[in-house]
Amino acid sequence: MYLPDFEYYAPDSIAEACQLLSQFGAKAKVLAGGTDMVVKMKNELLAPEVVVSVKNLEQLKKIEYVAGKGVCVGALCTHNDLVKSDVLKERYPSVANAARQMANNQVRNRGTVGGNISNAVPSADLPPIFIALNATAKLVGTKGERTVAMEDLFTGPGKTVMAQDELIAEVFIPDQKMTGSNYIKFGLRKSGALAVVGVAVAVQVENGVIKDARVALGAVAATPVRAKKTEEFLKGKNATDDVLAEAGVIASGECKPISDIRASAEYRTDLVRIFTKRALRKAVDEGHV
Repeated sequence: MYLPDFEYYAPDSIAEACQLLSQFGAKAKVLAGGTDMVVKMKNELLAPEVVVSVKNLEQLKKIEYVAGKGVCVGALCTHNDLVKSDVLKERYPSVANAARQMANNQVRNRGTVGGNISNAVPSADLPPIFIALNATAKLVGTKGERTVAMEDLFTGPGKTVMAQDELIAEVFIPDQKMTGSNYIKFGLRKSGALAVVGVAVAVQVENGVIKDARVALGAVAATPVRAKKTEEFLKGKNATDDVLAEAGVIASGECKPISDIRASAEYRTDLVRIFTKRALRKAVDEGHV
């Protein structure tokens, strides 16, 4: 399989990259890690006339804590950068854990945060945990920059609110009142599997009582979704197994999965029930975000 012919640009600044995307419009595609895009091009599923590589944008490869605010994760950080980050291990190990569950080591060495998010695949692993942690994405384009809540970024499979000339520059995870968080997924094999179901949770627990909760579901709707009825049910409840089991039942009623080659809609729905309880139990018991 060979790549189709295309014009190639590797700008040295975000502004130049955005200008190229604006200039060429729908003819252009952004190349970051290439783990998805290059495969599609080889399989003749994608044939951009212009490829804009962002490999030179070193400023988008940092993970750093901003005192009193939160953690900035650059869009060009690889999944293994997240796995190995001391900042994330200390402050948001659930993010590092979500990245560790993605694909295989070779893909994690190449695939990027920005690519995983902007591809808007419903089964992607990072969006649910970012949503559970109330993260935002900074988008930069020719008209300036804007901040979008992660849960508002996706509009459908492969679709986001991003304009043609915009790039994801970073993901920002704010300081948390939450005391614990977790992401777990079910795949059809141990390595390299897409999520059949992914569940991310974040909870604030005081003296055994759940004061606040956020629950995000992946691979069970056209976009990652928050289970808001589940969140409301949990608030003020004791974190008992019976309560967490009931939360799983409620969450299973908030998803809208499809049946495909990997699982039936009914199977996915029941997995949401089971995995929501498991994710909540671990987040409550471990007591770190």
